Amino acid sequence: MFARLTIVQAQIDKIDEISKIFGESIIPAAKSQKASRGIYLLTDRKTGKGIAISLWDSEEDAIANEQSGYYREQIGKVASFFTSVPVNEGYEVTAQG
Repeated sequence: MFARLTIVQAQIDKIDEISKIFGESIIPAAKSQKASRGIYLLTDRKTGKGIAISLWDSEEDAIANEQSGYYREQIGKVASFFTSVPVNEGYEVTAQG
């Protein structure tokens, strides 16, 4: 399994709005993606830092998904609330519980 992390800095007063969009639009979209294993949003309300974690069957699946334009479309739904450019990182999932 492979995890894609998107790390963002957002406007603190927009965290509830971001969370709502994430829950109502981004999560359902993720569930429809081939090889998707789930998606999570973690936020720090004190700093505005957020981390989205999406899980994929493989690194190849995550890359194919990103190249399809899906990732850019989903980021676009909340990008106006960011105060800096998102950082995208990928990791092999080597243990889970």
